[in-house]
Amino acid sequence: MTLLDVWLSRSLPMCLLLHSLVLMALCFPSASMCPKGCICQRDSHLHGLNVSCSHARFKEIPAGLPVDTVLLRLDHNQIGTVPDQIFHGLRYLRELNLSYNIVETLGEGAFSGIEATLQVLDLSHNRITSVHKDAFARLKARVIVDDNPWHCDCTLQQAIGGMAHNHEAAARVLCRSSEIRDQEGRPFLAVDTDLCNLAKRTTDYAMLVTMFGWFAMVISYVVYYVRQNQEDARRHLEYLKSLPSKPKKPDEADDISTVV
Repeated sequence: MTLLDVWLSRSLPMCLLLHSLVLMALCFPSASMCPKGCICQRDSHLHGLNVSCSHARFKEIPAGLPVDTVLLRLDHNQIGTVPDQIFHGLRYLRELNLSYNIVETLGEGAFSGIEATLQVLDLSHNRITSVHKDAFARLKARVIVDDNPWHCDCTLQQAIGGMAHNHEAAARVLCRSSEIRDQEGRPFLAVDTDLCNLAKRTTDYAMLVTMFGWFAMVISYVVYYVRQNQEDARRHLEYLKSLPSKPKKPDEADDISTVV
């Protein structure tokens, strides 16, 4: 056996082992990359990771999500907030499932950084009452917002206006409460009133009522002040009249008689 044969016999198993380790690293991400409580699997078709964190009892969105995540499932947890730019580094993310949580509000930058790639956003079955007017403005994804206790006001009207390409999602928004009383329980798109102008008119009316109240208070004070001064003057005059007249001096009486 030649030295070449010996070297090959020793090196070939090592090369095969290294090759296997490389394949395993590519196909199965390391445990340090995958958040605790989640399952990370590589999707060869989407060229990224499917990260499933469903039913993990998370109260917040986990940190350290793999940067090559393409599908992220965070449904059936206890997540209450979506911080601004929490998904900013996930530039390949295509689908985000946040359904069946307890999210109440969404800020302007909740989905910052994933607007261009995100295709599906599921926010159904949460506790969302309001969102920032620009929360969905840059999203091109299909947004699912069913079964949330929406408060229909000017801000929501502006947010829905930014979802022109998501007419189906907007049509599913039902008003749990509303600035208009008879709108409660009805689809938001059935609102014909401009709620932003309504809010402005309500504010103007409140300001007018307040100004009228102050004006009435000032007038009342002026009237009271004038009447009080008149009463004080009358009493002073009566007091002066009640004083005894000053008697004349004898010398003054004699002078008057002499002159006459």
